[in-house]
Amino acid sequence: MKTTSKIQVPKDGWAGLKENFAADMTAGFVVFLLAMPLSLGIAKASDFPPIMGLITAIIGGMVVSLISGSKLTIKGPAAGLIVVVAGAVADFGGGEIGWKLALGAMVVAGIVQVGFGFLKLGKLADIFPLSAIHGMLAAIGIIIIVKQIPVLLDVNPELYKGLTIVSMITSIPTFFANFDPRATMIGVYSLAIMLGWPYIKDFKLGKIPAPLMVLIVAIPSELAMDFAHTEPAYALLHIGSLTDNLNFNADFSGIAQSGVFIKYVIMFALVGSLESLLTVKAIDLADPFRRKSDNNKDLIAVGVGNTLSAFLGGLPMISEVARSSANVNQGAKTRWANFFHGMFILVFVLVATPVIEMIPNAALAAMLITVGIKLAHPKEFVNTFKIGKEQLAIFLVTIVFTLVEDLLIGIAAGILLKVILHLINGASFKTLFKAPILVSSNGNNYLVEIEEAAVFSNFLTIKKKLEEIPSGFNLTIDLKNTKLVDHSVMENLHRFQHEYEENGGHVSIIGLDNHKPVSDHHLAARKLVVE
Repeated sequence: MKTTSKIQVPKDGWAGLKENFAADMTAGFVVFLLAMPLSLGIAKASDFPPIMGLITAIIGGMVVSLISGSKLTIKGPAAGLIVVVAGAVADFGGGEIGWKLALGAMVVAGIVQVGFGFLKLGKLADIFPLSAIHGMLAAIGIIIIVKQIPVLLDVNPELYKGLTIVSMITSIPTFFANFDPRATMIGVYSLAIMLGWPYIKDFKLGKIPAPLMVLIVAIPSELAMDFAHTEPAYALLHIGSLTDNLNFNADFSGIAQSGVFIKYVIMFALVGSLESLLTVKAIDLADPFRRKSDNNKDLIAVGVGNTLSAFLGGLPMISEVARSSANVNQGAKTRWANFFHGMFILVFVLVATPVIEMIPNAALAAMLITVGIKLAHPKEFVNTFKIGKEQLAIFLVTIVFTLVEDLLIGIAAGILLKVILHLINGASFKTLFKAPILVSSNGNNYLVEIEEAAVFSNFLTIKKKLEEIPSGFNLTIDLKNTKLVDHSVMENLHRFQHEYEENGGHVSIIGLDNHKPVSDHHLAARKLVVE
């Protein structure tokens, strides 16, 4: 790489704050406008006090940014964890008791995440099949949409309290039969703004973040219709005072329900870490300065943030993809943008709580339904099908088991199906977990020969060997002796190729001439054709 590009990379730490103050503060302010209503909505949908979403975002910004291993990601409550959080509150008894017992499991999960970082498990995302991960996210999207439909329609919460997701799906006609016309009107045009805003991004008005535009329209509408006096209490958001809510709220007596407690510790730690690592990977690719995050350090930072947040009553946080993408697009240079986003939320909640309590819940539901639509968009199904029918099967199985059972069962079902398909396609049970690899070198050339099978479950051994090769060489990855190369490995190898070549090396992936792709997609799985 050229020396000039190294000089242009923004400084870190206090020097970075001085150098990039204006750019990072501006980006942090825009992200705050996006994050504040979403954090409130995510907390409410998770059956947490809404203000706890803001506490999570404040800690994610002002504390975690100081120790994080990534430069441009925004830490805060995640829509993708709504399902897990609400499930924990319900399974621990619901209401305030369920909330506090769920916090106990979250504290332990945060400590587990710190352990993941120290054990250098930042590569965790690489051992899960991509189709199962996308299926998990799509299932979460469907659940968010279904759970927010009655909120958008301003239905009495007693109508859907305690219902399973399957029961809520079958109850949708009942929700429509009991909708509130005035609140629903606000919900519908809020949803229209959220969905339509990307199409006017080329206009000056389109520069305003969509959630802020929703509030600009929804709050005056609510005031004009005098919701405070004409609608039930559940039509408006109520958050209370930050200082009154700031206590040590976690309760560890839920450990007596060992099965439930362990289940949610695993789910918070696993799903939260996966989502966070996937976001870090995506934002690294979008970073104009091509900086590579320290995944292990970032896991430790998120774990510390989650432990502190859960003690105080907040939700679990991750590196959140929508807010992080907005941060990059707004020209953020360093992790101080994340700090500023948290600082602006703190200032706003201290001085403008009455304004926050003017927000109609139907408007927040519209924002969350938009998040759900992005996660479970029809194009996700189409793209998965294009990669291969087997990938679609894994994707759908993960979704169905998540909807019928829970997230942990859904991921496990997707992985199990993937393993079965690999065994059917010629991979031996032994090579599922460790691929035979031979690395040799000759001058500036390295040759990596992989045998038997290159699949998601043994990719960590492959990745370890690849990362041991110094940068700047001519590297050939030879797959001719494999019987099977799955989609996850194809995508990970191409990502490795991109990153290695960014650092001045060259990568050739060869040996697939006798392998038949399962579809026309360039990253489809390949099976060796035996003549």
